[in-house]
Amino acid sequence: MSDFLKHECGIALVRLLKPLQYYKDKYGTAFYGLNKLYLLMEKQHNRGQDGAGLASIKFNVDPGTRYISRIRSNKTQPIQDIFGQINNRINDIFEKDPEKLEDVKWQEENMPYIGNLFLGHVRYGTFGGNSIENVHPFLRQSNWKHKNLIVAGNFNMTNSGELMKELITLGQHPKEATDTVTVMEKIGHFLEDEVAQTYKKAKAAGFNKKQASPFIEENLDIQRILKRSSRNWDGGYAMAGLLGHGDAFVLRDPSGIRPAFWYQDDEVVVVASERPVIQTTFNVPIEEVQELPRGKALIIKKNGSTSLERVIKKREKLSCSFERIYFSRGSDADIYQERKNLGKFVFPEILKSINDDISNTVFTYIPNTAETSFYGMMEAAEDVLNQQKTAEILAGGGKLSAQRVTEILSERPRFEKIAIKDAKLRTFITDDSSRDDLVAHVYDVTYGVVKPTDNLVIIDDSIVRGTTLKKSIIKILDRLSPKKIVVVSSAPQIRYPDCYGIDMARIGDFIAFKAALELLKEREMYHIVDEVYEKCKAQQATEEKEDIVNFVKEVYAPFTDEEISAKIAEMLKTDGINAEVEIIYQTVEGLHNSCPKHKGDWYFTGDYPTPGGHRVVNQAFINFYEGNNKRAY
Repeated sequence: MSDFLKHECGIALVRLLKPLQYYKDKYGTAFYGLNKLYLLMEKQHNRGQDGAGLASIKFNVDPGTRYISRIRSNKTQPIQDIFGQINNRINDIFEKDPEKLEDVKWQEENMPYIGNLFLGHVRYGTFGGNSIENVHPFLRQSNWKHKNLIVAGNFNMTNSGELMKELITLGQHPKEATDTVTVMEKIGHFLEDEVAQTYKKAKAAGFNKKQASPFIEENLDIQRILKRSSRNWDGGYAMAGLLGHGDAFVLRDPSGIRPAFWYQDDEVVVVASERPVIQTTFNVPIEEVQELPRGKALIIKKNGSTSLERVIKKREKLSCSFERIYFSRGSDADIYQERKNLGKFVFPEILKSINDDISNTVFTYIPNTAETSFYGMMEAAEDVLNQQKTAEILAGGGKLSAQRVTEILSERPRFEKIAIKDAKLRTFITDDSSRDDLVAHVYDVTYGVVKPTDNLVIIDDSIVRGTTLKKSIIKILDRLSPKKIVVVSSAPQIRYPDCYGIDMARIGDFIAFKAALELLKEREMYHIVDEVYEKCKAQQATEEKEDIVNFVKEVYAPFTDEEISAKIAEMLKTDGINAEVEIIYQTVEGLHNSCPKHKGDWYFTGDYPTPGGHRVVNQAFINFYEGNNKRAY
């Protein structure tokens, strides 16, 4: 993607179902679980590079022995940092006492990070800062094992303020107002309440306090805790939690916005944010990795039993389509095909733009994530050219020479790697003029391929702000002197902010929004902006969430998609650009046809899956109108 976006986080959970000695005997190490967690996290580093953390729990240790270990990092390479620290500690122990290398029981009792249950997290900071305190997993401590709570997740809540007030009503005094803290404290509150209720049952059954602990652990109702905790949550989430005694859970939001997948055999239970990560790490076929149902929790008890329990009534499935377009790795079998389809389905509009002239067109892509949609565009171009070649041969009526037929058949679409990203280039000067000059050199181009008579078509995943296109890509493509530059977005126009994990919170940043405003000014319709502001302000007092309307749609209503795209092209073409510039976006229909099972499209359509989303988009517009640069949630 030419416009860098921070986005949702990644989770990784590993529950070992056998004694540690089993893994030592079979795989040569009692650190099998830790090794697998490293792979799961490393293969999800695309989901977050601002911070990483992990927590582990031991089951079979005596009181007074540390049974929870946690490490977090916000260094430049956080995954490598935390596992480097762990590796150093382990190696130091074995160097001092090599005999302990074979003593699994001693390792379990004395070494950190060896355990039975692991939770890892990689993070991009979309809310709060990037200090170490904001890195997951979060830990809520207690002297009672079953009251210890560890939480990590891939989520954003639209109503953190409301959740904060609920905690205050419960008598709590949270240390922060971030959604992670409020969610963890909400779960923690009902965990403590459930422990108290279960203790009463143990006491009634004649157990003393010491005997009550194992009774509580065995009978603690995780489903009930999560039902009570999540009652008023509004957001997208895949949330994982560990209890100190060994129970674990992963809960997914009722619309299935944030992804979560799981796998179980007789050795492990595994959860991750992406399916191919599990397939690769554990070498299992695609059909054995299951998607966590929306609104349900995977609950793993200390005794190793697993169950899928309904926690929240499911809503219509509106999984994040940005996962399919960009964020998730394209190695997933379905995502790979969907991305190819995105390139394929937008090709008819490309063909119109180049007047069906495939012969005098060079096709390329923005590296590197647009490469798969480029393959789909390639296949569509080849199909059309084959049709053109067939028509020309048939039109010859059998009178074409063998040489001419060979010439026709040998023609191929011109697919080239034109844009080359200089990944090592960093902007080290902070004043705007210097930064602009450096940004213009983030990409290099391949010379000697494009002729002055050529169209140059370049496909990108999506166009969000258009900054890099304007300051860098279009300028360097124009150096190749094509007659026309066609920039293609495999995603539709991004018109509305996200509030479920992607860092797109400010509506004024979007090039499509800016284009709509320019069109309103040109056509003397800017009064619509004032009217939308008044409607959004009046609706702020609305008590019923379900009654909230997205009034921002009225900003775009007077214009066709093509009119907005044309205005975007005009805004991105700066002085000194000689080539004609056209911008083509995927249609929403094309998106749905490409990703038929993942129809979360609120950033394109404004149709949010939760009531909180509509409140957020109106607040984002209010912030824009009032010149307030803060986030809308």
